Amino acid sequence: MKKRYILFLTALAVSTSLLAGCSDNTREAAGEKGAESTSNSGDLLSEIRERGEMIIAMEGTWAPWTYHDEEDRLVGYDVEVGEKLAEKLGVEPVFVEGEWDGLLAGIDAGRYDIMINGVDITEERAEKYDFSIPYAYNRTAVIVRGDNNDIKTMEDLSGKHTANTISSTYAELAESYGAEVTGVDDLNQTFELLLSGRTDATLNAEVTYYDYMRAHPDADIKIACIAPQETQVAIPMRKGEETEILRKAIDSALNELSESGELTELAEKYFGTDISGAE
Repeated sequence: MKKRYILFLTALAVSTSLLAGCSDNTREAAGEKGAESTSNSGDLLSEIRERGEMIIAMEGTWAPWTYHDEEDRLVGYDVEVGEKLAEKLGVEPVFVEGEWDGLLAGIDAGRYDIMINGVDITEERAEKYDFSIPYAYNRTAVIVRGDNNDIKTMEDLSGKHTANTISSTYAELAESYGAEVTGVDDLNQTFELLLSGRTDATLNAEVTYYDYMRAHPDADIKIACIAPQETQVAIPMRKGEETEILRKAIDSALNELSESGELTELAEKYFGTDISGAE
């Protein structure tokens, strides 16, 4: 399937696009299409099919969920999930990259149709967004430097400094155990702070840790402990009647991908294990 990638080159461009509209004509057109979908028909799926495109928000910096390969192509588990969902709906996927906070704001503003970016379902988010059924399950690891023996349990995070995207569930979990969170923009910055000793730990997906170690086998980091409960990863979209048919269509497509084994194949391809089902 033909793919169109819309890249946000700077954090300033992301913020500007969310608050005042994109300066790039192609990005602006995609944003306008997303906004129009809530005002014309009241049925987002019909609007998506009419325009022939589904606008999908993601970071593009979080391997192996969404990232750029050696040839600067946007790839990852979530990218292929998005492609397969678009194919099931009979439309083209349009991927829009940006920082985490801006992606959720773009969903609110109607600039994006859905967000596929390893988003955990939480009570707070479920009050604001409608979620698809889970398409992945995630275990959270506490990652520390190799010489750190002070953190062995979740309770040991109390009084420690961690690095995470501020509005992420990882930051919320760290704070719930008494840690002080330093905000970061992406995964690379997270590990830079950890390896330089400017933070004690970071919380992230267990599979993300193993993916990072495959790419950086000499990195002096380790998993100190695992959070007691796994989280459900799903696809958020605007809450309301306008997205009800779209959500049901996405749920149906995800069920088909699960039953056919395609989600398992993608999970094993990118994570080395099947995270598409609950343990």
